[in-house]
Amino acid sequence: MNTKEVEIETTTEDAVEQHQEHETALESLSSICTVLAIGLFVMTFVFQNFEIPSASMVKTLLIGDHVLVDRIALAPPAKWAPFNFYRNVERGDIIVFLKPGEPDLFLVKRTIGIPGDHLHLRNGVVYLNGVAQNEPHAGMPAYDDNPQHAFQPYRDDFPGVPPGPNEEGQVTASWANELPTHIVDGDLVVPPGKVFAMGDNRTESLDGRYWGFVPRENIVGRPLFVYWSFQTPADQINKQSMGERLSFMAHIIIHVFDQTRWSRTLHRIK
Repeated sequence: MNTKEVEIETTTEDAVEQHQEHETALESLSSICTVLAIGLFVMTFVFQNFEIPSASMVKTLLIGDHVLVDRIALAPPAKWAPFNFYRNVERGDIIVFLKPGEPDLFLVKRTIGIPGDHLHLRNGVVYLNGVAQNEPHAGMPAYDDNPQHAFQPYRDDFPGVPPGPNEEGQVTASWANELPTHIVDGDLVVPPGKVFAMGDNRTESLDGRYWGFVPRENIVGRPLFVYWSFQTPADQINKQSMGERLSFMAHIIIHVFDQTRWSRTLHRIK
């Protein structure tokens, strides 16, 4: 082989190597973009993370629990995705939904009644279609040092007692007007296309008793498990200024190990 042939052969090999390196860089970028796109799709349409900000679901969910929410199973069926598994909301399901009248506020409550159900509370106990429900997870009125736990007629004998002075500012005006139209023989009757939801911590939950039914289309999904839980003050939800948020973020960084509730990691929600 002469010198000219060697030079041509070497030049060709270099070009192939450069071409392969160029393709590898593009392939890497393409792979990264694909992963990001899939991740964005999954976290937007399949799963979503939420933080529990209040005590309305204690003992089931604690303030500072971070939960992963399934956005598929309870979503309204879509014609463009017939391959997805959908089911109707069932009694006892814990649901994440947009609060009626406040489309930017997500809430987490337990489904108590579905369309056609008749329900009422007596002394804090739920009677569903005439049967008293055994709910060990539910907080009942109690006689202790906390006045919030004391019996309150509207809250604990719902809907048999109209809203009183204690409920001023808590019961929405629209629900106060609508409520009597759904009462039959002392029972609240759940209309088609809606569910009735309440917090498990019944004495500290501003739920369906105060703002009404949850439209089916408002339901976002159901929480599956706690992926992280951090000890969070009950009043943290009210601290929304930039300084307060940055202060709490710094607190988390400093105490991430000693104030994480490690026992709740991967805790299944039911």
